[in-house]
Amino acid sequence: MDIVILSAIVIAIVWFLFRRNNKKKWKTPKSPFQKEWRIILVEKVVFYNALSADEKKRFEFKIQEFLLNCRVTGVNINVDLTDRILVASSAIIPVFAFPEWKYTNLDEVLVYPGNFNEKFQTSTSDSNILGMVGSGYMEGKMILSKPALLHGFSNESDKKNTAVHEFVHLIDKMDGNIDGLPSILLEKQYAIPWFDLLDKKIDEIYEERSDINPYGGTNKAEFFAVASEYFFEKPKQFAETHPELYEIMTEVFNQNMKTRNLKKTKQSFGRNSPCPCGSGLKFKKCCGRVHYN
Repeated sequence: MDIVILSAIVIAIVWFLFRRNNKKKWKTPKSPFQKEWRIILVEKVVFYNALSADEKKRFEFKIQEFLLNCRVTGVNINVDLTDRILVASSAIIPVFAFPEWKYTNLDEVLVYPGNFNEKFQTSTSDSNILGMVGSGYMEGKMILSKPALLHGFSNESDKKNTAVHEFVHLIDKMDGNIDGLPSILLEKQYAIPWFDLLDKKIDEIYEERSDINPYGGTNKAEFFAVASEYFFEKPKQFAETHPELYEIMTEVFNQNMKTRNLKKTKQSFGRNSPCPCGSGLKFKKCCGRVHYN
């Protein structure tokens, strides 16, 4: 074999191994969780508010870890702290029961000012995509519409959260394929029953006998992502309407969502409200100083 070709192959292999190993090494947060970050979680993220005190600390750590290792970048739009916290929350919610989870297949989340098309163009007649997991030259990227991101956390009753949907696709992709079978989370013995159940549920969508978002009828991968939105947003209704599907999804995500008190909805604070951090101080004297100083 020509020495030049052999050298090129060796360099390519070394580069691949270096990149793969580096992607496994996530930085660990060293600083305390910032108070203004906690206020955003309390005001915007129902999932966070339903957690115990210890669980909230773990959620906060995972938020820090995600943002330390994954960029959130605005494309022709400004991305503020709220946007970054909501992106990170979307990432953590589906894998919250797996403390060691790392999104090693993601480097950056691109936030667009609105819907986009397959060429990533906005404001065109075919700009109807709300979110996408990148592939090819966009490998390691996720694209989200900012309005869709915000809507996912402003309406908890519509069974829709675009960002959670896309992170479920990313979880599905960890085994190499976005096919509706999250084999990295689902034991092998559940694979055939899982696919059989998905076929049954997709048929119900086609027969208009389902309250699951019709987009889930596109294919198994989209069904898994759409059903996951429902699972995390309206778990009690989901468990009543789709008990068999709910039970297997509790195995997938290792979370029994219907036991969480999601009625602990987002909160807002006045100057004299008790501070949500549990310090015992008034909001204006503690975390609220970032608002009132």
